[in-house]
Amino acid sequence: MRKGKHTYKADEDIYVAGTYSIVGPTEGKGRFGCFFDDVLEDDEWECKTHEKTEIKMHKHAIEQVIARADKQRTDIDCLIGGDLLNQLVASSFASREFEIPFVGVYSACASFGEAMSLAMFMLGRGNMRTAVCCTGSHYGAVERQFRYPLELGTQPTPASQYTVTGAGSVLLSLEGKQGMPKLTHCTIGKIVDYGICDPNNMGAAMAPAAADTILTHLKDTGRGEDYYDYIFTGDLGKFGRETVYYLCKKEGYDLSGCLNDCGSLIYADKQKDVQGGSGAGCSSVVFASYIYKEMCEGNIKRVLLVPTGALLSKDSSLQGESIPGIAHAVAFEV
Repeated sequence: MRKGKHTYKADEDIYVAGTYSIVGPTEGKGRFGCFFDDVLEDDEWECKTHEKTEIKMHKHAIEQVIARADKQRTDIDCLIGGDLLNQLVASSFASREFEIPFVGVYSACASFGEAMSLAMFMLGRGNMRTAVCCTGSHYGAVERQFRYPLELGTQPTPASQYTVTGAGSVLLSLEGKQGMPKLTHCTIGKIVDYGICDPNNMGAAMAPAAADTILTHLKDTGRGEDYYDYIFTGDLGKFGRETVYYLCKKEGYDLSGCLNDCGSLIYADKQKDVQGGSGAGCSSVVFASYIYKEMCEGNIKRVLLVPTGALLSKDSSLQGESIPGIAHAVAFEV
């Protein structure tokens, strides 16, 4: 059911029947270390390359969320996955062993929001009944993809962020139990470009898109900023989060009591993370661990998750192009 301009309401109850999160050692030492299901002892995980490690994390996260929900592979109607590597090799290579229909998505670090939005449209009305959404990233692989190989020892800038090593998965189902969080709405974001050209300042590039999607969702649903216990953006970083607050405040929405950012929170204050975490695994592991478990405990009732993405490539930045931003919002309630 369409609500307003770009927001859609689920026709049936869609339960988050299970989640799973696996992260690297740096993330395990961060603020949500006790919430993650699996923490690697090292970034390689007995693999020869970081790309192979990322594939292995995706595969493990999918396997474990299916098992945790007491399902078999044959019970899953579709896998929806995304990552930051060329041709989505992490998510697609991980999915090749499951013999489950696969849909690959790419909205950069907003891919988790895109995956769950697509799942919402697919489930119900006599179509699919279960779907697994999984996105992830690896610090070493992504640095090589978008910036420089780690061997160069490139110094981060004050506006840069640290790519999260991790993969987070959710199993969405039309079958659920009392107390399980439900996916109720999604708002499909549009491309917003404020002309930011610095690839080391992705928070500034993504913040306008995040603000636009949040404002669109609230206006479409007729909800005030106090409706949600928390609004979590994906990986804007500390400066980016303040930019979203400023842009929304200009439109009459004061988010000071509810706005948080997964990237700003994932690492502990003592860790040298500059602006915080980023990557396609950032919002997925935070949701699959802290947010989901707090909702199941009843400590959080309503959440608007707004994964954010900077749609750049190494080539586009070197050619002087600006960085378009995207953000998709997904609402959950207990």
